[in-house]
Amino acid sequence: MNAILRTAHSWLTDFFDENIRKEVQNLIDTDPEELKDRFYKNMEFGTGGMRGMMGAGTNRINKYTLGKSTQGLSNYLRKTYTEEEIKVVIAYDCRHNSDTLARTVAEVFAANGIKVFLFSELRTTPELSFAVRHLNCHAGIVLTASHNPPEYNGYKVYWTDGGQIVPPQDGEIISEINSLSFEDINFSSDDSLIQIIDKDVDEAFISQSVEKGSFGAAGKDDFKIVFTSLHGTSITAIPEVLKRAGYNNVTVISEQAKPDGAFPTVVSPNPEEPEALSMAVAKAEEIGADMVVGTDPDSDRLGIAVRNLSGKMEIVNGNQAMVLMTRFLLDKQKEKGFDGNEFIATTIVSTPMMETMAKAYGVEFKTALTGFKWIGKMIKDFPQSKFVGGGEESFGYMVGDFVRDKDAVTSTLLACEIASQAKANGSSFYKDLIDCYVDYGFYKEHLVALTKKGMSGAEEIKQMLKDFKENPVDSVAGSKVKWIEDYNTSMATNVITGEEKTIDLPKSNVLIYETEDGTRVAARPSGTEPKVKFYITTNARLQNASDYNKVNAQLDTKIQTILSELQLS
Repeated sequence: MNAILRTAHSWLTDFFDENIRKEVQNLIDTDPEELKDRFYKNMEFGTGGMRGMMGAGTNRINKYTLGKSTQGLSNYLRKTYTEEEIKVVIAYDCRHNSDTLARTVAEVFAANGIKVFLFSELRTTPELSFAVRHLNCHAGIVLTASHNPPEYNGYKVYWTDGGQIVPPQDGEIISEINSLSFEDINFSSDDSLIQIIDKDVDEAFISQSVEKGSFGAAGKDDFKIVFTSLHGTSITAIPEVLKRAGYNNVTVISEQAKPDGAFPTVVSPNPEEPEALSMAVAKAEEIGADMVVGTDPDSDRLGIAVRNLSGKMEIVNGNQAMVLMTRFLLDKQKEKGFDGNEFIATTIVSTPMMETMAKAYGVEFKTALTGFKWIGKMIKDFPQSKFVGGGEESFGYMVGDFVRDKDAVTSTLLACEIASQAKANGSSFYKDLIDCYVDYGFYKEHLVALTKKGMSGAEEIKQMLKDFKENPVDSVAGSKVKWIEDYNTSMATNVITGEEKTIDLPKSNVLIYETEDGTRVAARPSGTEPKVKFYITTNARLQNASDYNKVNAQLDTKIQTILSELQLS
């Protein structure tokens, strides 16, 4: 506690503004536990950059922690690009303080002689990713905490390719940041280097989104959509994209259309949570809509609800949406003819159906660690290959490579194209998904995410993962464990034969059990939230679409058995 107090007292100097000093002094005087949580560590970069609760302290998002990161990034850019005018672009979402924090970040860049393009108002994360290359920038920043609760904010860094930073840049940038003290931050802005941007970049992005997401679907006049931005940034793009693509029967949930960092109508602005889409689903039932689409605050994730076999609205998960969107894109590419260099991609905790489908179409399949930055890295690392599409289980998808991160804007349009065409063909989005199960195997997934907050929570997560590794299970739901994949050691071990294989991916705190019948259980800590996550994948043969309900119930029962065995229910 002495070290924490010393760090806290260092924030009482005149370098820090008066409000920060008062906040820290009050914590010292009245709340030692909160003080400990705010100062026991420095905020770190995870799979999605730097993200955390706002407030005073080294373990909080504020002008000084972001300023220090920006100063370190400025130093790195200046060392890397010594003969060029360095340019960065900055966007921000609807969260409390995002606009003022974005301005602070812009001013630190400008104080270091770096040209800044700053969006005039909130914009989506995919537009920021697009803008990096569109404006020939060396880096991009978006101020967002994605789908986290209202008290959070964050800072994601993008590189010249429009993708999030990856090795070796991330480690080098972090080293540069860690070498600094807060007093090294240059806040003396040269405002002549800050240029406000808006409509020109919007037009370029929206035009590309419509071009990449449109496939001439039939039946648009007879296709009803309910859309909600969940108080976030997608209201700036998705309604216009849908309109230009020919979708005129779009009902926007007005109560959730206004950007608001308090997210007053939802418990969590996360489309992975059914509650977040409940207002839109209710409206869809009321007006007889065909599809619901809802996006998270920075518009990189999308949730989709469609009518199931009983005619009721049902939310499809990220794996299901990813499979159907990928198959549609592969079918369209097949119509034009494959060049032989196409690939699709997903992450190690997402559905194995993606690999099965890639083999069926004869295209390459690539898998990555969790976090969309790794899929973006694939595109950069294999310039001779053509990325068709891909995503991850956490409701993120990317159509082609004009954006290098999850893109709920273009993916929303793609989902509508699939569903509208399916309805015109006498089918539906849901029925087309069941056809995928018949063709490639019925894979059903389930996610358990346990929240463990604060310093004690971090230790609890660490211990849970340690126990999961050191006390391996012999079987899962009656099927013997065959492979144990340890991404910390980069080794996959066949526990039946003793065979070992090297995992050719960067080291990561992930452990996966795979049984003889293909059941998989993965465990990892979240890189952006105080959570530990368990991913369960089961599978079965589906001979005919008419057997769907029966097989679905069987897989549900199997998942419940696994949850009970692992004490996760």
